[in-house]
Amino acid sequence: MLDILRRIVQEVSAATDLSDALKVVVARIREAMATEVCSVYLYDSDAKRYVLMATEGLKQEAVGRVSLSSSQGLVGLVGSREEPINVDNAPEHPRFHFLSETGEDPFLSFLGVPIIHHKRLMGVMVVQQRDSRQFDTGEEAFLVTMSAQLAGVIAHAEATGNILEIPETTERKKSTRFAGAPGSPGVALGRAFVITPAADLGAVVDKEAESIDEEIERFEAALEAARNEIRVLGKKLSSELRPEEMALFDVYLNMLDDQALGAEVRARIEEGNWAQGALRQVVMQYVGHFQMMEDVYLRERATDIIDLGTRILAHLQGNDEVAEEYDFPDDTILISEELTPAMLGEVPPQKLRGLISVKGSSNSHVAILARAMGIPTVMGVVDVPYAQLHGLDIIVDGYRGHMYSSPNDELREQYQAIYEEEQALQKDLEGLRNLPAETSDGHRIPLWVNTGLITDAVRSLERGAEGVGLYRTEVPFMMQDRFPSESEQQNIYRIQLETFAPAPVTMRTLDIGGDKALTYFPISEANPFLGWRGIRVTLDHPEIFLVQVRAMMKASEGLNNLRIMLPMITSVGEVDEALHLVYRAHAELLEDGYKIEMPQVGVMIEVPAAVYQIRDLGQRVDFLSVGSNDLTQYLLAVDRNNPRVADLYQAFHPAVLNALKMIADAASSIGKPVSVCGELAGNPLGAVLLMGMGYDMLSMNATNLPKVKSVIRGVSQQWAETLVDDVLRIDSAPVIASMVQLALEKAGFGRIIGPLRT
Repeated sequence: MLDILRRIVQEVSAATDLSDALKVVVARIREAMATEVCSVYLYDSDAKRYVLMATEGLKQEAVGRVSLSSSQGLVGLVGSREEPINVDNAPEHPRFHFLSETGEDPFLSFLGVPIIHHKRLMGVMVVQQRDSRQFDTGEEAFLVTMSAQLAGVIAHAEATGNILEIPETTERKKSTRFAGAPGSPGVALGRAFVITPAADLGAVVDKEAESIDEEIERFEAALEAARNEIRVLGKKLSSELRPEEMALFDVYLNMLDDQALGAEVRARIEEGNWAQGALRQVVMQYVGHFQMMEDVYLRERATDIIDLGTRILAHLQGNDEVAEEYDFPDDTILISEELTPAMLGEVPPQKLRGLISVKGSSNSHVAILARAMGIPTVMGVVDVPYAQLHGLDIIVDGYRGHMYSSPNDELREQYQAIYEEEQALQKDLEGLRNLPAETSDGHRIPLWVNTGLITDAVRSLERGAEGVGLYRTEVPFMMQDRFPSESEQQNIYRIQLETFAPAPVTMRTLDIGGDKALTYFPISEANPFLGWRGIRVTLDHPEIFLVQVRAMMKASEGLNNLRIMLPMITSVGEVDEALHLVYRAHAELLEDGYKIEMPQVGVMIEVPAAVYQIRDLGQRVDFLSVGSNDLTQYLLAVDRNNPRVADLYQAFHPAVLNALKMIADAASSIGKPVSVCGELAGNPLGAVLLMGMGYDMLSMNATNLPKVKSVIRGVSQQWAETLVDDVLRIDSAPVIASMVQLALEKAGFGRIIGPLRT
């Protein structure tokens, strides 16, 4: 049966359109199951009807003409239950509905299975037989498997506008939604422009070099051409980006340095491989290292390496076509399998409306640039048939991480209204920049930001940030091929501290290991999220910890706005050991003549064990900070980067909210300040709950700061506390989210939270 299934899938994949695919499916399934009828009914959600769109065994003239309402017949029962229905005498079933047009009255046996794609009902597949019998479990499993395959085919057909027209039920083309991850907030309406790499590294074969010197010369020429290309593309964006943001293009150029990728390729050529083969070997070796890493930021480095390798290969192969030859529409939605910063530079900025990448995440360099440029972006839209979208109308929803192909008029009008409201809202929020986040009854709650690059810092100050609640110090470590020296770290940290001085900057000590292994410090584990990471790594390597802490303290000399935060804490023993090293580093620097105040030291509360040790941990440190992203992940046992279970990651889960309240109460009881530095703090719905729970500071992405400030200034602390009391009595995450949303709408914040609705 597996071989039959494989052959059917291959034949369906080769079909030119959905109509042909459905004909193949019904014919092959009827043959494989040795039954007399196989039919496919597609569900028209607008008309709420199932329409017969393909059959083998019923009358062909019924195709496209016969339909059932969503509650009619056994087909309707299969759809409403979203599970198989297997009966041996269909006419006796209370839900049987006779359709004389199909000629189905002689058939007694009925097996129907739903066709579902990403929780959306696409239709029903049915097999029938004259004899009275129940189809066995193997046959049922086979049909269920085929329906799952067919669901993807139908969804792709919808996305490309190749869906079958259903007569007499609808006059408009279906809009199709695909889900990804939010990359940059905002909405955009435009026309798809699919961009593909100029060359294919995977197609390169190894070949002996006829002349090593000539191959090295060819490679160096291609390398220099790629450098010039990156410079040109970066220059095109220079009017849209600050120098700090343009530094991402310097990262590309550094990768192309003679002492980096270039040196390794030359070494492979000297071993006898031709330039293309040597380039492929080195690039794929780099890519292999990065792609094995669980951390999304590090995985994105693989995309950068592939992009550079592809550009060099294009020049080696003589493919020097320039980007100016592209005729981009005025409302370009740029789409690619893996978008890169260099691709972003190929589109005239005034024509670029939105971005969609099949692969990648919100941590990719292109997403960072998109946020800086204010371009709505969706990353990781894995199921979209991107190659077939060129020229289609597209809507990008960067708030939810959704894209819509071929939107109908109603959807287009809805998003156009959101876009116009968004533009008006941004103008209104700009006036809040220099105002405090203070409630109507005088409660003040500082709003800080999470940063990792200097571009984040500059953007944060423009949005009115009052400090840094989380500076990810691992970012500089990721950008190098070795551990940065103490002086290198000191220079990087100094820039951050000076940028925000005199406001506080909270620097998290190196949070690597397990899911964030460095290429030059590889770690391979079966379960990295529960493995060697965070403080566990740096305590095992005190030489790394001491160098970093010394660099932080040196960088703070004369500013004294440094706060040090310890990640992944699970016990007081870890805190005691880390504090011993911090005090030792401070004493050594004083002996060396540095005039440095002892910085405040705090711990991150991001694992369940720490939740129950707040008093003991708090008595040892100066502050506490909740990493709500990891805490939610660990409490719910859900990897939010895994699309199979991502919908189970619920920030408003009752267990999560009760844990957060427990932390705030325990911190208050010992007089220690406590903040939240996860995504929940940047969600206006979450921010009011955290304020009502008693959190002292909130730290978030700079983009969300104005909206959170607007909401806080428009409610009272008492209002927020009452809302928390009501919410903690609810046992359903969706109900809690809806309840908070409704409360904010009644408070007059429908404009603020509108785009955030789920």
